[in-house]
Amino acid sequence: MLFSSRPVSWLVVFLGNPGPRYEGTRHNAGFMAADAFAKKHDLSINRSRFRALTASCVLGDQSVLLMKPQTFMNLSGKAVGQAARFYKIPPEHVLVVSDDVSLPVGALRIRTKGSAGGHNGLKNIISVLGTDAFPRIRLGVGSPPHPEYEMMDWVLSVFRNQDAEDMANAASLAADAVACLITEGPDRAMNLYNHRHEGRQS
Repeated sequence: MLFSSRPVSWLVVFLGNPGPRYEGTRHNAGFMAADAFAKKHDLSINRSRFRALTASCVLGDQSVLLMKPQTFMNLSGKAVGQAARFYKIPPEHVLVVSDDVSLPVGALRIRTKGSAGGHNGLKNIISVLGTDAFPRIRLGVGSPPHPEYEMMDWVLSVFRNQDAEDMANAASLAADAVACLITEGPDRAMNLYNHRHEGRQS
């Protein structure tokens, strides 16, 4: 079932930067997970609302709004805040999917709260929501290959070769983890997905 007359009870926020310039980059791992989710559930995340591209679906007995903010990464909280206020969604029902340079490419980590860890999108969402107590799924994109590599250049670099394959697998797993967390709870999702890494080990 892809729609419901029931009020929205969850927001799922996939982080990335809009526009073709950023397609396939490490910072857009969240958007890759959104695309994987849309494909699995036969829907399109393309309705413009709350400064984001959105779609609605039902997962279990929960009515969900999917969001790809179009504000650029460091202002992601603007889209999240608008939707959360409109639907009166508590932070614990705002699930954020983002990239993480501290994890190897293809790894997943699910947490129910935590700091931004240097991620500007998460930092802005924490600021807007006034708390870091919201669930998130982090997709590993790897760290720069040497200390002199500028972090901004790294996160805006495109996945290639084995990294691209590993990331596609991780995006698919993240899409499954979204559904699991909402329908079965965060503990179940963490048990199933926190140790999943289907690419090469690093």
